[in-house]
Amino acid sequence: MLFTEPVFLFLFLPVLLALYYAGHGRAWRNWLLLGASVLFYARGAGAFTALVLTSIAFNYLAALAVDRWRATSAGRWVVGGAVGVNLTVLLIFKYADFTIGNVNTALAVFGTRPFVLPHLLLPIGISFFTFHAISYVVDVYRRDASAQKRPIEAALYLLVFPQLIAGPIVRYRQIADQLAARATTLDGFAYGVRRFIVGLGKKMLIANTLAGPADRIFAMPAGELTTAHAWLAVGCYTLQIYFDFSGYSDMAIGLGRMFGFRFPENFDYPYIARSVQEFWRRWHMSLSAWFRDYVYIPLGGNRTSTGRLYFNLVLVFFLCGLWHGANWTFVIWGLFHGLFLVIERIGLAARLRSIPQPVRHAYLLLVVMVGWVFFRAETLAAAVSMLRAMAGFTAHVPTAYSPSWYLTPEVLVAMAAGIVGSMPIAGLVSRWRDSGRDATPGQALAWDVAAAVTLATMFVGSIAQLAAGTYNPFIYFRF
Repeated sequence: MLFTEPVFLFLFLPVLLALYYAGHGRAWRNWLLLGASVLFYARGAGAFTALVLTSIAFNYLAALAVDRWRATSAGRWVVGGAVGVNLTVLLIFKYADFTIGNVNTALAVFGTRPFVLPHLLLPIGISFFTFHAISYVVDVYRRDASAQKRPIEAALYLLVFPQLIAGPIVRYRQIADQLAARATTLDGFAYGVRRFIVGLGKKMLIANTLAGPADRIFAMPAGELTTAHAWLAVGCYTLQIYFDFSGYSDMAIGLGRMFGFRFPENFDYPYIARSVQEFWRRWHMSLSAWFRDYVYIPLGGNRTSTGRLYFNLVLVFFLCGLWHGANWTFVIWGLFHGLFLVIERIGLAARLRSIPQPVRHAYLLLVVMVGWVFFRAETLAAAVSMLRAMAGFTAHVPTAYSPSWYLTPEVLVAMAAGIVGSMPIAGLVSRWRDSGRDATPGQALAWDVAAAVTLATMFVGSIAQLAAGTYNPFIYFRF
């Protein structure tokens, strides 16, 4: 079920909120949310819901066993086994086709008959779900959290619907107290509504609009690409993926606040970064923190030799790329970012600090946009063709669809809004407004009215786009 479809906006969510606030007590609300989350997932995942429920039961029991035996060798075996089982499920459903395909390619060189494997469908949100489960069991082993004794609350942590499909990745210790008791206030609920509407506007008004030219140009034959086509497509996709994913995170955080949860932030204006290191401190922060705490630091982190440190960085981003998808394009994207992190540590970061900030910012945007080509392209050949066009190495055939054909008024407005929205201007305006709150009651009221009108306009515009049939699923749903 999408946050941006009518059945969710006008049936599922209003009914759930009404039932949630009509009842009282932790047990009622947790049972209600769990049942709603199962329904939410089952509507899109179908039979895979049984797989997820089985995984929840397994990890609940594994965490109890780890909590009991963590000081013994049995505890280490249990936590290792639990991590192994979770990763095995992920590997089977997400990477079996990819692995067998590459093996068959290698076998074809020697004329060997290929392996035949039935195509496996990918359970929606399995990557996020798996990382939640692993972090839960490992945190219990590390004594960062105690195993949840109540199965309903353990299940709710792993299955609560706002962050189930595409994050943010919430650690159990961040939410354990909220599962037991959480405050629901009018101010918190209002904040949740505002945050949800902002996320809805990001998705429907900016990301979906820019998806049109990005998808069409990326689908063009390589011979028709011009340099202008290529940069337009990559520019649109750069804004699309940010507003698509940060929009989902905003909606997830907003929904959580409506029900009394406080989920961690996932984005901090990543496109204002001035190095790749800074970019990854601002982009998909919950995933970056997960890889840091559960992969990079256990490998030795910064406490190793220089060569091992560089190897660890590249390995982490190889895994980060592979986590995003079973395709060599994602692997190259991850290695590309890992390589630049190593280059910056070798000495580029120090040099960047000595040059003007606009140049540093331009460097970061160029690296990120080149990386997005691999992330977006269906094949490595398509990525290379797009990069060649971006560099001006094209001998294109004439096409009726010039770059200006894609630049409709709607696209131009969405691009302008995306550029402005990628900068922390809204936060500056908000702080400026708050600093002048005591000026006059009339000014404070004017600010409130302006904010309400802006939100109402975003909501109505989003619903209009929804009614017009501009369906476009969230990019990160396929991960």
